[in-house]
Amino acid sequence: MKTFESELPADYKEIFTVDATEKRTVIWMNVAAVAVMLAVGGISVLCLRPGNFFENYSLPRNLLFLAAMFGYIVLHELVHGLAYKLLTKQKLTFGLTLSVAYCGVPNIYVYRKTALIALLAPFVVFTAVFTVAAILFTNAWDRLYALILLALHLGGCVGDLYDTFLYCFRFKNSDTLMRDTGPKQTFYMK
Repeated sequence: MKTFESELPADYKEIFTVDATEKRTVIWMNVAAVAVMLAVGGISVLCLRPGNFFENYSLPRNLLFLAAMFGYIVLHELVHGLAYKLLTKQKLTFGLTLSVAYCGVPNIYVYRKTALIALLAPFVVFTAVFTVAAILFTNAWDRLYALILLALHLGGCVGDLYDTFLYCFRFKNSDTLMRDTGPKQTFYMK
């Protein structure tokens, strides 16, 4: 099965663009991310009852949590990159703008299935990791930090989930191509 095209086929036309550096998109994505984080955070804390926060407080634990937050951003993009690399074996680009951390494959046009796998890989991996951690941790602070990481993760996946939504409900054709430069995804169809 072909996973990408090196050049855009002549019969394809640009149909839609998601640009995470565009002001309107940045505002919309951030509002959606905050809403998701608040909803997930609130529901998680209510369901999993973090416990007594006055016990076992420690500065090293807090510093480790801060490191985990920044480390997660890097790992999220590396998981996108791993999926793209395994499926296309093409050169990846990584970066950070004021609005988004990103991984892309700007020199090719990926087919729908490849794009979906790369888009959803971090969502699947880290939702499982943070959920299991929140369930298994017995210390109230560790559980709270796992829940915060889960909420931040799901909020951070808003752009990936939006592109997935587009593929699932708007661009269902398996021949749909996407050029992913990282902060910008452009969709093409025949």
